[in-house]
Amino acid sequence: MKTTNIMIVGVGGQGSLLASKLLGRLLVDEGYDVKVSEVHGMSQRGGSVVTYVRFGDTVTSPIIDEGEADFIVSFEKLEAARYAAYLAKDGKVIVNTQEIDPMPVITGAVSYPTDILEAFAAKGAVIDSFDALAVATEAGSSRAVNIALMGRLAGYLPIPYEKWLTAIQNTVAPKFVAVNEKAFSLGYHA
Repeated sequence: MKTTNIMIVGVGGQGSLLASKLLGRLLVDEGYDVKVSEVHGMSQRGGSVVTYVRFGDTVTSPIIDEGEADFIVSFEKLEAARYAAYLAKDGKVIVNTQEIDPMPVITGAVSYPTDILEAFAAKGAVIDSFDALAVATEAGSSRAVNIALMGRLAGYLPIPYEKWLTAIQNTVAPKFVAVNEKAFSLGYHA
């Protein structure tokens, strides 16, 4: 099996680390060779964060170079744009339509770009966008955006739905399992 490259990008505090941990654990349990990178960027609340998850028969490095990402899973539209150069020609962008203003927008130095997803489409990228915040809120917690996005990603990967639920049960604190299972299901079926 060829190596599959997934970038998970977002803003610190959104749960991208838990999403990476969940995905990595699931893939290892499925018997793949898996490499998950350390966090790159400012992982404190509000800073840009990216993690790399690579899996296949044999994976030699955890790093994804420009033009190699089969999937970019973005917790926020501007973060998707920040890492656009990493998307492979036949890659897919799974993006939460939520907008989180970075500091230059907050201070009024610049405006939030209005045509981010259109720019991806113009380059021929496959875009799967949805309001993951609304899905997470419907599941019972706005903090479950990360798992709603993993639900959407699950539709593209060769791993049975039930295995994802088991990984959630083994990764998430017990008191949050039910909410996260619901967020995953809603994201998967959205």
